[in-house]
Amino acid sequence: MLDALNDFLSGKLLIVLIVGLGSYFTIRSRFVQFRHFGHMFGVFKESLRGQAGQLSSFQALMLSLAGRVGAGNIAGVGIAVTLGGPGAVFWMWVTALVGMSSSFFECTLAQVYKRADGDGLYRGGPAYYIQHGLKLKSMAVVFSILLLVTYGFAFNGLQSYTVTHSLQNAFGFAPEHTGIALAVLLAIVFLGGIKRIAAVSDLLVPVKTLAYIGVTLYVIGTQIEHVPAMLETIFKSAFGLDPAFGGLLGSAIIMGVKRGVFANEAGLGSAPNVAAVAAVKHPGAQGVVQAFSVFLDTFVICTCTALLILLSGFYTPGFEGDGIVLTQNSLAAVVGDWGRLFVSVALSLFVFTCILYNYYLGENSLQFLSRNRAVLMTYRALVLALVVWGSTQNLSTVFAFADITMTCLAFVNLIALALLFKIGLRVMRDYDEQRRAGVNQPVFDSSKFKDLDLDRAAWPANPQAETATDNAAAQAQPQR
Repeated sequence: MLDALNDFLSGKLLIVLIVGLGSYFTIRSRFVQFRHFGHMFGVFKESLRGQAGQLSSFQALMLSLAGRVGAGNIAGVGIAVTLGGPGAVFWMWVTALVGMSSSFFECTLAQVYKRADGDGLYRGGPAYYIQHGLKLKSMAVVFSILLLVTYGFAFNGLQSYTVTHSLQNAFGFAPEHTGIALAVLLAIVFLGGIKRIAAVSDLLVPVKTLAYIGVTLYVIGTQIEHVPAMLETIFKSAFGLDPAFGGLLGSAIIMGVKRGVFANEAGLGSAPNVAAVAAVKHPGAQGVVQAFSVFLDTFVICTCTALLILLSGFYTPGFEGDGIVLTQNSLAAVVGDWGRLFVSVALSLFVFTCILYNYYLGENSLQFLSRNRAVLMTYRALVLALVVWGSTQNLSTVFAFADITMTCLAFVNLIALALLFKIGLRVMRDYDEQRRAGVNQPVFDSSKFKDLDLDRAAWPANPQAETATDNAAAQAQPQR
């Protein structure tokens, strides 16, 4: 019953809403993800610079990539190719293209309505823009509870099971021992709060991402002469024009869109929670950075996995098996048996950072509901206990339930995005106008948005004067 309900909600209804609204946002914003595509790299470079005591935009990006770049980039792509054929990859690309606009607006709104937490940091996300933008506190509470249950608890147990059993298969480690070791490492990170979580993500995410991309690019490089033909197969299969995959047209669309949605998370309401923590000069800048993360997740990492599978010679139409096994065997077919071990280690790093990401989403939801320190410590203890327990339990039923609750919170977020879209457009146009005027780093002046319920501590009025003062002080410093 759970599978049937989940298949209808996440496999049909949610896909239509996400792709439909993403397309609408794309058209109404005059294709914001294309207009700012080149600008994304400049903003990404600028995001490396942070303010003292604040989390930088780059750290927020790494934290969001900790969640976006996970098991879905290995197992999810394998499942999509297995059930939908090569054409599924094309529909993953399409989903990412429209998803980039959804991510831009949800993360921009998260920045607009973020709140200073009193410790020099910020908190925000869909619950905050629902409460302060739509004035619907009850709707915000529902979203927070759904996010806490889904990411804070259910998904963490599932991730623990995934990593412990992957290491058991690769190295023979006992799941219960791995679960305890994992809980200890997580506890060390959790106790440092968001700054330590961001610092660990800042270290691990580039390492795991670059290592995985490097190995897959090596495989692609050894088969480079076959890449054009394989890309042609992907495009033909996407429209049922390849005889070998003609019967998979419907599956290619469904699996490509579904796996694409859950790989990049654009529109689901999870990434805005971490996008809001960054100290930026304009909300639009963080929207651009987060749109770039969708591009990196799907067009780079998922594409690398797909080409690894399709070029290895291991995959054949009608392949039966799970996505992890397919990816492991595909890599091993080219580089040898160490490829299976590499995929297991990569998956372990992906899952570890995903748990950090999931934990923070739950903590952010909890902080929205209660600021009681004892409640936060109890949450941390429950998450760690669940990690240890989940390491030895197959939580497939819990996962099916979590899929449904995640779909429900996505519905809440999409409704809020649609209702707040005009405000998102106003902020985007303010960003665009400053860019057209030659301002490399647009600044958000809250005095232009007096009708919005903004936190003036996060967004002061007339920040240009402060910026000019800072620039003058910097120029007055002696040059070395």
